[in-house]
Amino acid sequence: MPRYFTEDHEWIDVDGDVGTVGISDYAQQQLGDIVFVDVPAAGRRFAKGDEAATVESVKAASDVYCPVAGTVVEGNAALEDEPALVNSDPEGEGWFFKLTLADTGDLEDLMDETAYEAFVAKL
Repeated sequence: MPRYFTEDHEWIDVDGDVGTVGISDYAQQQLGDIVFVDVPAAGRRFAKGDEAATVESVKAASDVYCPVAGTVVEGNAALEDEPALVNSDPEGEGWFFKLTLADTGDLEDLMDETAYEAFVAKL
């Protein structure tokens, strides 16, 4: 399953026409201890770059942007009771939402894992 990254530190795993979105390990490290996550409800539609979720830590609140256009099929309900999943497994069980991609062409503007690691190394 291919994984792509944005310069805002979101990741998306793509399986067919469904993408799973979360924030990178780098992003969760910068935020610190996550205390609250607000994920979008199923049926919400987003354009690429729209604010789709909110994550709050002991340091700050941050928006999570939708890396591609699409319609949400599921928000990660586990984050409501256990927002720290974003810290313990940001690129796994700490995912934020799943959506049906409106246009797979949106993926062309994103970075692969190697490009993202190089991007983060320069920060």
